Amino acid sequence: MSILSVKSLLKRFKDFTAVNNVSFELGEGEILGFLGSNGAGKTTTIQMLMGILTPTSGSVSYFDKNLLTHREEILEKVNFSSTYTNLPWSLTVQDNLTFISYLYDIKNRKQQVEKVVSLFKLGKLLNMPVTELSAGQTTRVNLAKAFINEPKVLLLDEPTASLDPEVAQYVRDFILEERRKNKLSILFTSHNMQEVEDVCDRVLFINNGTIIADDTPINLARKIEFS
Repeated sequence: MSILSVKSLLKRFKDFTAVNNVSFELGEGEILGFLGSNGAGKTTTIQMLMGILTPTSGSVSYFDKNLLTHREEILEKVNFSSTYTNLPWSLTVQDNLTFISYLYDIKNRKQQVEKVVSLFKLGKLLNMPVTELSAGQTTRVNLAKAFINEPKVLLLDEPTASLDPEVAQYVRDFILEERRKNKLSILFTSHNMQEVEDVCDRVLFINNGTIIADDTPINLARKIEFS
């Protein structure tokens, strides 16, 4: 079953086309790698998937509902994490997670915040302002934020960047377990090809705003090896 459907997505900025006729689907419980060099169109595509940018043309649908007309309903079930997203620096980790939880209709709010704090080992950081966190600690807070509403679809932009190898492996294992238990669907960007092979079921490559490959990690590796 398709959870996310992207059809003929186009985004133009004056005379520059950032995303050009991109179409793909994300299945229930699928982890889809989304790869490309800097400037290839990944960030612009993700921003349209979140409703931050409006496409010039084309459509984005989640759960068979158009994002433009059902944005609030859809975003209750979707979340996002990026190593490059800044949280309010002057707030503590506790305040950030608490205030972010109020963006969603969460029944047991306090318990859910406590759950993600435990999952991402943030207990000792709760009273620290975000500005005092290391890059790896900030990444863990961003991941906790992404799971706070128990999403059905997760957009992860380099989720293990800045993490030490042990924590990065914990995050990968956690993501795979969440997929197994809850049929979580994930769009996953990374520059670590071994990580992509270990985590992703399928991979899209985007270049100059156009998808140039759509295949399994193993098949793509074979094509590159014999090309």
